[in-house]
Amino acid sequence: MKSKPIQPLASSSKRWVNLICSGVLTLGLAAGCAGTGEKAGSSGGNTGENAGVGKPYKLSIALRQVGDIPAKGNEVEQAIEKYTNTELAIQWIPQAAFDDKINVMIASNELPQILKVNYVPNVMNAARNGLFWELGPYLKDYPNLAAQDQRYYDNIKIDGKLFGIPNYRDIGRAAVVYRKDWFDKSGLSLPATMDDWYNVMKAFSESDPDGNGKQDSYGTMLFKNYNAGTQPVITRLAVSIGGVNRWGEDNGKFTPEFKTQPYMEVLQLFRKLYADKLINQDFAVYDVTELDKAMYDGRVGMRLNVSAQNVQSYSVAMKETIPTAEWDIAPFAGPDGPRIAGEPGNFGFLAIPKSAVKDEAELKRVLTFLDKLMDEPMSTLQMRGIEGKHYEVVDGTKTKFTDFALFQREVKPYRDGLLNIEGYNVPEIDDTPIALKGTKMARDNVQYAVPNPALTLNSPTYNERGVELDLIIRDAETKYIMGQIDGAGFQAEVDKWAKAGGDAVVKEYESSFVELGG
Repeated sequence: MKSKPIQPLASSSKRWVNLICSGVLTLGLAAGCAGTGEKAGSSGGNTGENAGVGKPYKLSIALRQVGDIPAKGNEVEQAIEKYTNTELAIQWIPQAAFDDKINVMIASNELPQILKVNYVPNVMNAARNGLFWELGPYLKDYPNLAAQDQRYYDNIKIDGKLFGIPNYRDIGRAAVVYRKDWFDKSGLSLPATMDDWYNVMKAFSESDPDGNGKQDSYGTMLFKNYNAGTQPVITRLAVSIGGVNRWGEDNGKFTPEFKTQPYMEVLQLFRKLYADKLINQDFAVYDVTELDKAMYDGRVGMRLNVSAQNVQSYSVAMKETIPTAEWDIAPFAGPDGPRIAGEPGNFGFLAIPKSAVKDEAELKRVLTFLDKLMDEPMSTLQMRGIEGKHYEVVDGTKTKFTDFALFQREVKPYRDGLLNIEGYNVPEIDDTPIALKGTKMARDNVQYAVPNPALTLNSPTYNERGVELDLIIRDAETKYIMGQIDGAGFQAEVDKWAKAGGDAVVKEYESSFVELGG
């Protein structure tokens, strides 16, 4: 299923009627207005309820804290409550303690009706043990939830079943963010082969692209977590030249990326770059904040571990330090064209605990709330804020932030914790061309995304020892790049990984793949 295109606001009068009906302007009017000619709120599946009629539904939610905790009863929360006819009790859990707090809540079974969780072993086991409602059979009854790309849901399934609604994020975000002015000045093109990458790195390190008379710039820089998280540099480059996204699958047989040729070609590239001093020699201990500073100081030509949307923030920041800097973006591409490592497409997911939501009728009421969060008024509220306070309407249909700092403080916590996605049921933003390009590329690049075939497979060994196993390979990568071990030494580390549980992970993924009908 494909996401709906942006729904423009049909006219000024209709827009105002819709906003008044939704309560986004918090004028205290009922949410059940009709006859506007615009799409009404979803009906709530088969419950026969209208979320804007009757006594407000008391709804408890636990979310990850983003920024400062919003004040209870703030305008944004009031607008959500009015439109969805709910009385919200939101618990904001600090980022640093999030997973630990969720584990305690699960262990004690003291759970809210909606629980934000990460796709981690403890949560997956809780789902297998029947703690959460299975939602797959209900999606078709909720038009906004049903309209989203099926991959969002597939990427959080547990044993083939759906136990939550994802905090949607673009699957095709991976992009090369680069200094277009450096490329233009040097006459170089974006790299497509390992030789291309080496030549660009060499040129940007040795030809003084920033014109300061010093040899102090780099084509790119690595930092100490370059091979961790959802944006590992080696994986991204290996996929671009035909490699696998973390794992390869062929006729039910699974192979980790570090046993494939494209991966080793990338590793050899960085080994040579390090030996020739064409990347920062202290990358193993280099913090990402230092990398940001080097970039803003004009010493970095490309960022490889970020998303397409990041280009706007870099462009804005560089206007203050180097006004002539011109940034651009492109999908990772190899000899056969664009090919990117697909990301999970979520920032965790919202689960519905059975202990707090006792029966199917109440489940449908909770799903109605989640679905209505993606109606146009609620999408606009989460993505743009309140008109006249956080944004204004320009050119009749577009929106423009008037106080983005205030939006970040007051609206972002809800945007990051609830349900929304740029480009769906939200008016287009009037922004700089490069910002719009980044947003569009993150959506469009899903067509080039290579999935990780092991993403939702079950491996008890990996659940138990995954951190240890990943660290073996991450340390081996760094040692190989720095010349501390050679090819035989790297193979010895791979053998160590296999004996420590890696071979068991392979077998378990293959069994899980068969069990799920792969």
